Amino acid sequence: MSGAQDPGALSYPLSAPAALEPPVELPELRQKCPVAQVTLPSGDTASLLTRYDDVRLALSDSRLSREGLSRPDAARIVASESGGIFNSPMARALNAEGHERWRRMVGKWFTAKRMQALVPKIEATAERLIDGMLAHGHPADLVTHLAFPLPVFVICDMLGVPESDRDDFKHWSDVFLNLSKYTPSEMDAAHRDFAAYMSTLIAGKRTDPQDDLLSELIAATDAEGRPMSDDALAATGQALLLAGHETTAGFLTTMVAVLLADRRRWERLLEDRSLIRSAVEEVLRFEPYAGFGMLRYVHEDTELPSGGVLSRGTTVVCSMAAANRDTSAFEGAGDMDPGRTPNVHLAFGAGAHSCLGQPLARTELQTVLGVLLRRLPTLDLAVDSADLRRVEGLVTTPLRELPVRW
Repeated sequence: MSGAQDPGALSYPLSAPAALEPPVELPELRQKCPVAQVTLPSGDTASLLTRYDDVRLALSDSRLSREGLSRPDAARIVASESGGIFNSPMARALNAEGHERWRRMVGKWFTAKRMQALVPKIEATAERLIDGMLAHGHPADLVTHLAFPLPVFVICDMLGVPESDRDDFKHWSDVFLNLSKYTPSEMDAAHRDFAAYMSTLIAGKRTDPQDDLLSELIAATDAEGRPMSDDALAATGQALLLAGHETTAGFLTTMVAVLLADRRRWERLLEDRSLIRSAVEEVLRFEPYAGFGMLRYVHEDTELPSGGVLSRGTTVVCSMAAANRDTSAFEGAGDMDPGRTPNVHLAFGAGAHSCLGQPLARTELQTVLGVLLRRLPTLDLAVDSADLRRVEGLVTTPLRELPVRW
């Protein structure tokens, strides 16, 4: 039963031996215990899924939902009023709007055509940031000079949010994604402050709309002619800012780290730029330690492909990182192959709740990788890959820094 502590359960999230290596327990869990009881930082228990077919079903089956995480018997990630990112006030506001309705209203702005139109601006931003890194000289931290600021510029421009407020966004992101880094009172204050900021921003756009996504959403209506509620508008802004800069910055950093950790991968892309698209997909699959995973609440007993049964009322943790290394789904799953195809990884989830912003993330990753290969063909790690460290205490697990030279 989720919500009750099980002294025999594994503590989750699992730790990894190094920044570019997965937790050592995952292969054995996939083989011998694909549905494992784990204790979350809150002390509540949940069921951890590690097999590809099980995770895919849990992410896409309507018997399991994200909306159910607001139920009183659902496991919380952290012990605070907000309950963590998956059952926070932001998540509850989006759930109240109705997921399918919200997704239809927002999703039309994340089409491949719209994303392709962003490429010139993303390229120009990457060029400018790389110029600054070159002026700084090596060794340089790729996180500080490129991986963090670029997604901030892109998502702030798209939403119509002042980029000058990025330090506030960074703080709020860290707190929203907290596992153990912040106190419950700090978390609750951040949720209030971020919501108040977005409400003020949206009120300003109502009186003075601009050419941005938030202004468009304020004016938009659904098929029945109903506008999005103010709470949902504010929560949408929060969710897109969080995912649009924090997650993408982590992916950008890991992408470069993985490609340079074995420089034959980088050299292969230098020789054949047509592999950029497949290399990005392979990095997304290969990401060794992709954070917490996704939570789902079980609304009715559900049999899994592995043979186990998820009981009604269970909270499930879907480890996409573990599923993406499942040898039953990927040949040579532990090897990074920049030319791998097909590649049906689960980095962005699956089904109705798959990541809405994945076209934007893919566009940024592919564009930045292309610019880096062209501008810095001699790029290399300035430290041994074993010395890289991830940020602890957050749902996401970005690298602290990525020292590079050229």
